[in-house]
Amino acid sequence: MAAALHATLFANTLQPNRTTNYTSTREVPGPSPNRNLSFPVITNHFNEVPRFSPRQTRFVASAISGIESSVADEEDVANLLDTVKVVGLNGVEIPISDLWKDRKAVIAFARHFGCVFCRKRADYLASKKEVLDASGVALVLIGPGSVDQAKTFYEQTKFKGEVYADPSHSSYEALRFVSGFTKTFTPKAGLKIIQLYMEGYRQDWKLSFEKDTVTRGGWQQGGIIVAGPGKTNISYIHKDKEAGDDPDIEEILKACCS
Repeated sequence: MAAALHATLFANTLQPNRTTNYTSTREVPGPSPNRNLSFPVITNHFNEVPRFSPRQTRFVASAISGIESSVADEEDVANLLDTVKVVGLNGVEIPISDLWKDRKAVIAFARHFGCVFCRKRADYLASKKEVLDASGVALVLIGPGSVDQAKTFYEQTKFKGEVYADPSHSSYEALRFVSGFTKTFTPKAGLKIIQLYMEGYRQDWKLSFEKDTVTRGGWQQGGIIVAGPGKTNISYIHKDKEAGDDPDIEEILKACCS
């Protein structure tokens, strides 16, 4: 994906002033001994050293490093999230940005509270809780569903971080997380389910078939962000491409703790 972003960036968005000269051709061997192919040799002459704005510079860095969203996207998402509310296990509703406005946080978004992949994600992130604590970074998990579902998830998983419910699913919509049958049932996801069951993880089918999950089809995918301090400061966004699409843990630690 980084390569695609890099190509699009330089082909369309960040082209500096330049002229392109087609001043010579180069022959290369053709498909038969008596046939050579001629191609123009393209020479680029920059009139000046390209100067990029801070936003463009950070966009280039994101493309090269593999981070999956541009700064423009992050700022747009931050504005959309400004109206989103989530509910804590105590039943108190707060703006989602309160989770990171005064601190840095890693926020994981579950597919739903019964999801076997999300139980693995909770453990996978909690395994680095000491590293996060040492860096002053909070660990949060948000799921689409009710507070009762969130409480059941917390009790079952003994998650070491904070858990919040998003009954309206509005944070998922603001972050543009993908959803759909073909994003849920993939060959890779199927193999991972087998692996997780062999490791002892289980889907909570009761939670999975409660009305709040069923009405959405259970096809919602999640992601992970690193945000704060500052309401609009979102420095990392990973959007799951399919069920069980966890990023490398070192990538997350680099984004939050380096």
